[in-house]
Amino acid sequence: MRESEIETAWRKHYRAMGYLLLKWVSPGFTGVPDRILLGPNGFIKFIEFKAPGKKPTVRQAAVHDLLRSFGFQVEVIDAMP
Repeated sequence: MRESEIETAWRKHYRAMGYLLLKWVSPGFTGVPDRILLGPNGFIKFIEFKAPGKKPTVRQAAVHDLLRSFGFQVEVIDAMP
């Protein structure tokens, strides 16, 4: 199973729940998670999608830790909903 298939399935899943799963591109700052999940009442979560069994790169893990240090939720997903 490919990362893009997992990401597409989750995007449809979250849309059905009334959430927005927006692509995040950050020129000049590498390692940001793939998507930002936005929901009611100011809910924000950063999501990194991976193919099954794959792990974030060292840079991605460092950025995830930085976002968590600011109090944000960061989740790595490698399976279908």
